Amino acid sequence: MTERREQLHAVVGMKLAGKRLDQVLPLLFPDFSRSRLQRWIKQGLVTLDGKVYRPRDKVSGGEKIDLEALLEDQVECRPQNIPLDLIYEDDQIIVVNKPVGLVVHPAPGNPDGTMQNALLYHDPELIQLPRAGIVHRLDKETSGLLVVARTIGVHRFLVEKLQAREFEREYHAIVTGVMTAGGTVDEPIGRHPVHRTRMAVVFNGKPAVTHYRALERFRAHTYVKVKLETGRTHQIRVHLAHIRYPLVGDPVYSGRLRLPAGSSEQLKDELRNFKRQALHARCLGLVHPGTGEYMEWEAPVPEDMECLLAVLRQETAVDD
Repeated sequence: MTERREQLHAVVGMKLAGKRLDQVLPLLFPDFSRSRLQRWIKQGLVTLDGKVYRPRDKVSGGEKIDLEALLEDQVECRPQNIPLDLIYEDDQIIVVNKPVGLVVHPAPGNPDGTMQNALLYHDPELIQLPRAGIVHRLDKETSGLLVVARTIGVHRFLVEKLQAREFEREYHAIVTGVMTAGGTVDEPIGRHPVHRTRMAVVFNGKPAVTHYRALERFRAHTYVKVKLETGRTHQIRVHLAHIRYPLVGDPVYSGRLRLPAGSSEQLKDELRNFKRQALHARCLGLVHPGTGEYMEWEAPVPEDMECLLAVLRQETAVDD
């Protein structure tokens, strides 16, 4: 097993005063498991203001933590030669335009053939990072932009920025129903109380905020721009379904297919054959971890969404 060392640093916030060191480290270094951090404490790889502490020792707040991280192969995930649409790449980050149908990382039912496998083929050094440096994810059938870190320090930086809601993320979607304008959905999301594989708006869920605005209105559908403040599982799909504008083609949250009265056979065929949620992560913006400059990337909506939009526009023009 290959191994390398990387120096990481953090400062203990005053709110953490009185907590055990082995409770504080997972909060400051979320990339690593509790057991791994505890092992490093016992190996003397963690110091507070230059001194070695035991896992049970309590912190006072304000100490500088130095961690000598031993980075080794993180996952049993083999490299695979899967094409990647790389939008941007340098020595610190990679921006990928994920196609429809590509799973982001291995999970039960998808042991390989994922974007993570592809990234490990593109850059074998990524095996030393959690999930090959993947910072956030998209559902299998959602297309669009994702950022990948190339070092553990960059990964931590980007995760912190994401958690602080400092990423700019804009999605385009096609929904059933005609929106009059735009708005905001501010409703907590958690596991569905009955269907545990689904998410839902629930009173005890995690805070979730979604902003949406109509771009184009059709006879029975709307082309929508969506911006996220938070990043909960299935957030856009759940929130838009909650306000009764479910995504076209969503197999989980849209209910049965609704064909607008008077639709052409072409539109009916497009809607029947659209078997995935019509959602695309079109724009991604963030502060570059190396230069400190704000960068932004865009990826056009994929062909299947463009075809559906073309038919919707044609129907509306004929209807007008």
